[in-house]
Amino acid sequence: MRETPEELNELQALLDASLSRSTDHLRSIVVEHTMTAEQLTQVLTGMCTLALSTVTAKGEPRISAVDGHFLHGKWYFGTARTAAKARHLAARPAASAAHLRGEDLGVFAHGAVEVLNPPDGEAAADWPEVLAHLKDFYGDQSDWDGEVFYYRLRPHWMTVYAPDAAKLITG
Repeated sequence: MRETPEELNELQALLDASLSRSTDHLRSIVVEHTMTAEQLTQVLTGMCTLALSTVTAKGEPRISAVDGHFLHGKWYFGTARTAAKARHLAARPAASAAHLRGEDLGVFAHGAVEVLNPPDGEAAADWPEVLAHLKDFYGDQSDWDGEVFYYRLRPHWMTVYAPDAAKLITG
């Protein structure tokens, strides 16, 4: 777990606020089957495949998979600089992400992305830490900044469905 106590508090506040703003239908499903921020950070370790949704210039939704890493209460992911999703996110940074593990876990987030390693700009302040995490996970690759954009999804809404949180934490 890489989250500070402040980050855990922010994540918990986001989870609570998101659920309170959700529809009655969603709350009826999730309220008794969710996780705390601390539990979630214990479960979302390593690489988690995300279904990432972007929007085309015509307003058409597009979904694809990316390697997601949950760090400091936010999703981080990368894609080729030439990928369609990179063009979508450059023009329209709103995105949605979902991480599903069968019927055991669903993490859903909506927010805006920011590029951590822009080609002609200053890298995000936390890019060295994120890069170190990625190198620890994937090994040292030759061109981390040249071929891939790395993003942080700053969620404004996030909810978690986990019918048996204890099973995921101890499992």
